[in-house]
Amino acid sequence: MSKIYELTVEACEPGDIITYHPMRLAAALRIKDVNRLAVETNLMGDKALVTIYPHDPLARVIPNHPQMLVMDDRGRIWIGRYHNGRPSLLRLYDPQSGSAQRLLLFGTTGAGKSTAGQIILAAMKRSGIAVLYADLKGGQSAPEAFGQSGHGSDGNVAWRVTTQEGTMAQLRTTWLTMMDRQERYSRMGRSKFLRDRPDPLIYQIVDEANRLLERGAPYRDEATFYIKDIGRTGRSLGIGIGLFAQAGHLEEMGGSDTLRAMLKEGEVVLLRWTSSMMKQLVTDGLLPTGMVLAPIPKYAGEADLVSQFDEEQQDDDLPGTQGTAYNVNGRYPSSKMRFWSIGSHIPTEGLDPMVLDLYGPGAPPEIEQVAWDLIGDAYGRRLDGMAAYRAVFPEPDEDEEGEDGGGKKNGSGGSRAASPVPAAVPKPRARTLRDRIQAVLDAHDDPLDALQILELVNADGGRAVKLGSVRNTLTAIRN
Repeated sequence: MSKIYELTVEACEPGDIITYHPMRLAAALRIKDVNRLAVETNLMGDKALVTIYPHDPLARVIPNHPQMLVMDDRGRIWIGRYHNGRPSLLRLYDPQSGSAQRLLLFGTTGAGKSTAGQIILAAMKRSGIAVLYADLKGGQSAPEAFGQSGHGSDGNVAWRVTTQEGTMAQLRTTWLTMMDRQERYSRMGRSKFLRDRPDPLIYQIVDEANRLLERGAPYRDEATFYIKDIGRTGRSLGIGIGLFAQAGHLEEMGGSDTLRAMLKEGEVVLLRWTSSMMKQLVTDGLLPTGMVLAPIPKYAGEADLVSQFDEEQQDDDLPGTQGTAYNVNGRYPSSKMRFWSIGSHIPTEGLDPMVLDLYGPGAPPEIEQVAWDLIGDAYGRRLDGMAAYRAVFPEPDEDEEGEDGGGKKNGSGGSRAASPVPAAVPKPRARTLRDRIQAVLDAHDDPLDALQILELVNADGGRAVKLGSVRNTLTAIRN
């Protein structure tokens, strides 16, 4: 078959909603490769457009030029294409309301989340957005998204951290910047954010956010507070927040209440998902009534039974579907799209030069200079780990001017913001050696011996430990 067939379907009676089972529909149409079938439904759910392609229309989606990633005059970036060739756009800023957005990117392991994240981060740099990026996979999710070493230096994001303590420092810094803007804009009589007049658009991105927000994580409650407050208050102040996660269920992400508003009103992209996640999105009303999303298989192409007597059968690997997704808040929420295919065809030694080209050269945008004294040394020196955490969350006995004093010293000896940690935020429990070792194991896919783990644990900014303690804790973890 070399033609494209398009069918229009309408509900039989007014008020009826079209429902269908994607796999059964493909079988009824005698289509072995479900990726050749696309079904779109309208908002009311009473009309559908069925398109049958001769081959997978999303097999190759390649950008012509990195400049395609630059945000348009409506605040949207071009992240890939739909099955019908139309652009898939992700809104980062709404110029009509003056609002930054809340961004959620969900995907299981191997779904292409890291590549999708790189595209979004590169688009942010090219679009003049200041990005605070937390890569909780130890920097492996997006190694090309390296941060500045200090004000004015080259980098692809303004500040990158790779630890949970560094992430908390970033969230606190973003929150303090937000509060400073709120005060300044109030004095100016401004109720909406005007991009680059005078402040840049800012995004706080947390990659592998499930590690920060899952049950038992050391900073879960505190991080949940900051994410909710930034998501609720930051929009009108030009501060957006984005979470990239491997969530199987919303409860793994700080509780469903944390994300419900972000899911309903934010920009949501679903790569390959788990059945429990999809069930909750539907039952909670977070997807439009009647919307059915066809599953995204791990591999593309026709899968068929092969007789053991078929000697001519070729045992070729089927192409993967990494980067295939649903842009739930886009123009075609029930239609598959695919992120741009970027980077080298095979893994490279070190940073991928093709991905670096996507970001472009030079220094990235930064937080406005007027806020530097307030947000302190954690941002100014681009700290990570406990050094960053102590710079923005100093201990009470570091107050040099008494109980009511505002001038405090941070862990690095510089001044920090006088604004207190909100009373609603509980102090995080102290990290145990087990927590620290587990963080090292989670950040490394390759096997590590006890000596390597010891070196990495002692480099995380916490109290130094001995080899025997590491070995004992590893035994407890294995058991």
